Amino acid sequence: MRRVVDRMKKNNKKSTFVLQLTAMVDMFTIIIVFLLKSFSTSAVNITPQEGLLLPVSSSYENPVEGVKLVISKKGIFVQDEQVVIFPEEGRLDKKDRDPKDPSFITTLFKALDKEAEKSKQIAEVNEEYKFDGKIVMQADETLPYSLLKKVMYTASMAGYADMKMAVMSMD
Repeated sequence: MRRVVDRMKKNNKKSTFVLQLTAMVDMFTIIIVFLLKSFSTSAVNITPQEGLLLPVSSSYENPVEGVKLVISKKGIFVQDEQVVIFPEEGRLDKKDRDPKDPSFITTLFKALDKEAEKSKQIAEVNEEYKFDGKIVMQADETLPYSLLKKVMYTASMAGYADMKMAVMSMD
């Protein structure tokens, strides 16, 4: 046994240990690039209104900036201001509709037209900004499609033809 210990002492030469940082730096660079590529951020933040059940979808697209239009069971909101009040849950009152065109919601049109005029005035002053007619629509999943169709028709008549529907992801 003594011989083995003596041989180990002879073979155990003092040496300096050099740390190879190149491989570690490469590894960390790859990890950082991967994390940056997989992490997506958007300047647009969409927060559903309280009590609003958004539909679920498997498709994913980054949110866009536009006029916020919310259709809840209580009414229709443009930029967080209620413009249409539903007397019954999800039902339009006759006074809010045009008598000649029952699909046209007059109070909603006035509010959206006012927003379009604001955007056009800003575009006149600021050359970088232009009115593009984008709307981000949040609608309760329990509302009838006929109501959503009337809202989309009225929005397109007010100059907002580019509509995006906000949904919840399936994740």
